[in-house]
Amino acid sequence: MAPAPRRTHHAAPPREDVLAAAMATIAERGLDGLTMAGLGREVGMSSGHLLYYFRTKDELLLQTLEWSERRLGAERGALLARPGTARERLGAYIALYLPAGHRDPHWTLWLEVWGRSQNADDDARARQAAIEGVWHRDLVALLAEGVSRGEFRPVDADRFAARLRALLDGFSIHVTVGIPGTGREQVLAQAAEFLDETLARGAAPRR
Repeated sequence: MAPAPRRTHHAAPPREDVLAAAMATIAERGLDGLTMAGLGREVGMSSGHLLYYFRTKDELLLQTLEWSERRLGAERGALLARPGTARERLGAYIALYLPAGHRDPHWTLWLEVWGRSQNADDDARARQAAIEGVWHRDLVALLAEGVSRGEFRPVDADRFAARLRALLDGFSIHVTVGIPGTGREQVLAQAAEFLDETLARGAAPRR
């Protein structure tokens, strides 16, 4: 009797590869184009196998967002560490924060995760808060540095950072969904004007 053929076991692709493929799908086809079955075909896994790793689509989306944020975090760390004035680095921070344009995949994903967070559990909410937290802490440190160097007028760095990020979040939503008159370059100009009006030395404090 001929020996039974050996079964071959195909190792699952690394989780990073799956998350990268998910983000690439969002960039190419939008969130509607991201399905567990389609992603499975993309990476050579069954949808059931994907669900074994991620449990739900919500978890897949959150992990993809966390993966994307780690990449942005590396960029943010590099730009904050480079030489230059605090104002120059603040401009670079804002440029990184804002969407690249209409349907920016990272912001498209962010908006989806935000929308689903109304029904998220405590763990998912804590992970989303952690993402927000690192952006906020880096901005606070940058503002405090600018104040200490005399580049910025004296401000409460934590309060100013919260207000600035709220402004940037609102602009980012407009850019991502494509509201007329709020393209990336227009928003960058408005953000720079806001900083000149509120943060530059000699600017009148706003209440």
